[in-house]
Amino acid sequence: MAEPLKEDAGTVFVLESKGKWWHAGFHLTTAIVGPTILTLPFAFRGLGWVLGFFCLTAMGVVTFYSYYLMSRVLEHCERSGSRYFRFRDVAANVLGSGWIFYFVIFIQTMINVGISIGTILFAGECLQIIYSNVSPHGSLKLYQFIAMVTVVMMVLAQLPTFHSLRHLNLIALLLSLAYTVLLVGACIYAGLSKNAPPKDYSLESKDSARVFSAFTAISIIASIYGNGILPEIQATLAPPATGKMVKGLALCYSVIFVTFYSAAISGYWAFGSSSNSIVLMNLLPDEGPALAPTWVIGLAAVFILLQLFAIGQVYSQVAYEVMETKSADVKQGLFSKRNLIPRIILRSIYMSVCGFMAAMLPFFGDINAIVGAVGFIPLDFILPMLMYNITYKPSKTSIIYWVNMVIMVVFTGTGMLGAFSSIRKLVLDADHFKLFSDTVAG
Repeated sequence: MAEPLKEDAGTVFVLESKGKWWHAGFHLTTAIVGPTILTLPFAFRGLGWVLGFFCLTAMGVVTFYSYYLMSRVLEHCERSGSRYFRFRDVAANVLGSGWIFYFVIFIQTMINVGISIGTILFAGECLQIIYSNVSPHGSLKLYQFIAMVTVVMMVLAQLPTFHSLRHLNLIALLLSLAYTVLLVGACIYAGLSKNAPPKDYSLESKDSARVFSAFTAISIIASIYGNGILPEIQATLAPPATGKMVKGLALCYSVIFVTFYSAAISGYWAFGSSSNSIVLMNLLPDEGPALAPTWVIGLAAVFILLQLFAIGQVYSQVAYEVMETKSADVKQGLFSKRNLIPRIILRSIYMSVCGFMAAMLPFFGDINAIVGAVGFIPLDFILPMLMYNITYKPSKTSIIYWVNMVIMVVFTGTGMLGAFSSIRKLVLDADHFKLFSDTVAG
């Protein structure tokens, strides 16, 4: 095992190790359980009931297993005297290759920037929904709501460390449970109402379209379970970290079980093959009245909006860590003038750029699937298994070795096919995309 990395401002400040296991659970839950669960009925639309349940369950089992293996690798490094705080560092150390360091940076950057843009965009849309209920004929546009959200994000970005988000992420966890209950109730109400759409659960009529839809759905589910920042979350645990992360995982997956299945079942039951990429759009059709009480939809939108602020900060931590590493002086205090001014400037610029991109490119659903296929699958379904096999060297005749190999092969293929089908859908939907549109496409 290599020598411990020299401490820098990124690890000392942003990834300070003071947290308890439940704090890691809060961080992990906020990273995984978010408004993307609103796309689960759409994913079921491409798979049907049986395959939908199977894929949702299989992805859950595999990701829990994958995250557990990753935590074991990190614990092994810590026991060997080299605690790693960043995904790129542990991957480069275990795999012994310089290129993997930059590969992980690239993938994490793609995921984190994409999610930062997506959270700002979706938060802006939530504000727009709330505004349209309060003032149906109001003149404010989507980009103006995005600007408002961006300002709030810039303020929250000044929370200096990942650990300082622990209370915010506890609130985010509770909010996810709250809006899930509201949306499940809204879907049941809509499904039983006289204006309910016909219960049609048929798949695409053409075989090719059915296959592409299925792989797009699998990519969406992969992205919903993915996070790509587990080492950074584990880094926030006070040493020794051994055994703590699995408790955080158990907390997280308890919330996942409650939210994912209830959202998927109720939404797909209510809307079937007409499920939109975001189930809120089914509850608020372009024509006709809302299919559920507007106060329920509005309150759910408020809860989603508030949680999105936390999600945006969680996924920005890798960017902040890189900024801090390059700009801060670890020998001076966290709040010293030397470190505080660059932090405020750089984080504000980062959020401003993300906000501008969100306003310019309001394409949410289709991009979500591509991120899942290209980003989350390598980091969450392939590298943890590979690093475990290299670190612990299980016998090539052992079950765990071959389980890991099968998962890597299956999800490599799934990722490639999912990326292709997701890009295909993006191209097919391109006619509906418009720069600085007042509605979210996809």
